[in-house]
Amino acid sequence: MIPDSNKYAYRVQWSEEDGQYVGTALEFPFLSWLDDTPSAALNGIQRTVSETIQLLEEDGEEAPQPFSERKYSGRFTVRIPPATHRRLAMEAQEQHVSFNRLVSDKLSAA
Repeated sequence: MIPDSNKYAYRVQWSEEDGQYVGTALEFPFLSWLDDTPSAALNGIQRTVSETIQLLEEDGEEAPQPFSERKYSGRFTVRIPPATHRRLAMEAQEQHVSFNRLVSDKLSAA
């Protein structure tokens, strides 16, 4: 199934280096579009993604799944130094929250 190009995660920001707005799509990190206005940069990257999806389909390749359609379990494993683990465990105890809650809150605030 071909993903709808409107479902991808687009970003537009000013590029000081280029002196223009740059449009990007998170799922296609190798694509970008430079233009003079934010709306033109967004339209340009959306067209480029749509054309890229068509080319991938013609070549028998799959387009990346949009982030908006991906399923996440809410679980991941991360390794940290033992001293950091100890410090966070102590902080969680002091705040009367679970270790998981403390780390989740810190990630959300970052």
